[in-house]
Amino acid sequence: MSLKGKVAWITGGGSGIGLAGALELARAGAHVVISGRTAATNASALKQVQALGSAEVLQLEVSDKKAVAKAGEDILRRHGRIDILINSAGTNLPKRSFSNVSVEGWDEVVAINLNGLFYCCQAVLPAMRKQKDGLVINVSSWAGRYPSMLTGPAYNATKRAVIALTESINIEECVNGIRATSVLPGEVATPILDKRPAPPSREDREKMLQAEDLGQTLLFLASLPPRACVNELVISPTLNRLYVGAIEKLKK
Repeated sequence: MSLKGKVAWITGGGSGIGLAGALELARAGAHVVISGRTAATNASALKQVQALGSAEVLQLEVSDKKAVAKAGEDILRRHGRIDILINSAGTNLPKRSFSNVSVEGWDEVVAINLNGLFYCCQAVLPAMRKQKDGLVINVSSWAGRYPSMLTGPAYNATKRAVIALTESINIEECVNGIRATSVLPGEVATPILDKRPAPPSREDREKMLQAEDLGQTLLFLASLPPRACVNELVISPTLNRLYVGAIEKLKK
């Protein structure tokens, strides 16, 4: 299905999964609105996306509910519609385990991974109801379904909540032609890995999913006909290091 004439808003679109999705959707004909909180990253991303199609950029902190509401209003004023929302903005902390996470750190993860995602959904749903059509793709995580010590309680909790929030959209909004998908990727070689207490090596990152793999996944979801709703999509590297770790434990 062509995305020509569609308007897509992608949060966290300056890098990683968000940028990869922006590139694929722009290539497929959608007008892409990238939002991110870093001006330099946004500018670089915009240049890449405009090389493939139609795009614009907004500097936005998704944890700021007033700014998110205004961003949604501005997009609607300029384009008259929002067909696709991809919530890709997310964060984690170097100090992330119960033994060293701070209350402030917990609040930061919740503010971006959960509250910010909710604010963006709230900003687009009224227009999608009027259109009787709309797609919301929320980037959750493998950790949202299979929590681990590696990702920490704040990340695990918020990504599990994203799955529930996504399904709540489908429960309430399917009668309005709106569909929502949770995407649960395993390890992806994106900049968020640098926030781990022990960042993975280049060799390990090469075996992970790459951002472009998720870009193609997002395009697949956006290209399905309106009658089709993928409620949840789990994708992992073929060499899943979490499985390998479990196998090694069994051998001991």
